[in-house]
Amino acid sequence: MRVDIFWGIMIPFIGTTAGAACVLFLKNKIPELVQKSLLGFASGVMVAAAVWSLLIPAMDMSGGLGKLSFLPAVCGLFLGVAFLLGMDKMIPHLHLGCEVSEGPQVALKKTTMLVLAVTLHNIPEGMAVGVVFAGVVMGESEVSMAGALALAAGIAIQNFPEGAIISLPLRSEGESRRKAFFHGTLSGVVEPAAAFLTILLARFVEPVLPYLLAFAAGAMLYVVVEELIPEASQGEHSNIGTIGFAIGFAVMMMLDVALG
Repeated sequence: MRVDIFWGIMIPFIGTTAGAACVLFLKNKIPELVQKSLLGFASGVMVAAAVWSLLIPAMDMSGGLGKLSFLPAVCGLFLGVAFLLGMDKMIPHLHLGCEVSEGPQVALKKTTMLVLAVTLHNIPEGMAVGVVFAGVVMGESEVSMAGALALAAGIAIQNFPEGAIISLPLRSEGESRRKAFFHGTLSGVVEPAAAFLTILLARFVEPVLPYLLAFAAGAMLYVVVEELIPEASQGEHSNIGTIGFAIGFAVMMMLDVALG
């Protein structure tokens, strides 16, 4: 594997690790206003990435279908939503600020289910990065190396607060700083793993690449609408999350256009 692609795939994981490292320096959990702004920012990044880096290239690749060029994007998007909906039902997990877990009822520690929730978020992000870099490997003109790096950088930016948001609550639940850092970092391992697997299968997925791009977009949008935005909007000062969303969307849009 090319060195530039390897490090491109690792960029989001580095973002998660850097965010999780906040637990080594901060004493308490992130203030509520900061947490809401970070959740909103992450939502904006993911929505912009889904549109500019995934759905638009998927439709461009399907240009040969003429007026039906939207079809692979629509089908892939709904498949991505259905996939995450199924994962939500099958994997026990606990969202930040909630006391009741989702998915199958099992005897797991609260901290373990918090990590599982973030890991569930990271699955579509790893797939997205892997699919885009797979397009680069296959020489697809609609996917450039700069655009793939822009997507990886955008996801890394939103992974930073995500890493902090998971590691700091684990610390407040009684875990040691090192253990909270380890679990926060572990939640991001699924991203490079999913990306590497996708690239290894690149030659087999080439015919359905537009569907896979849209699939990743649908899964990411599911996470945003189902989890990130509600968490950013609950309680007081929901406008902070909205402002964070706008900033995150603008940042990812500029990255994609400037580097794509």
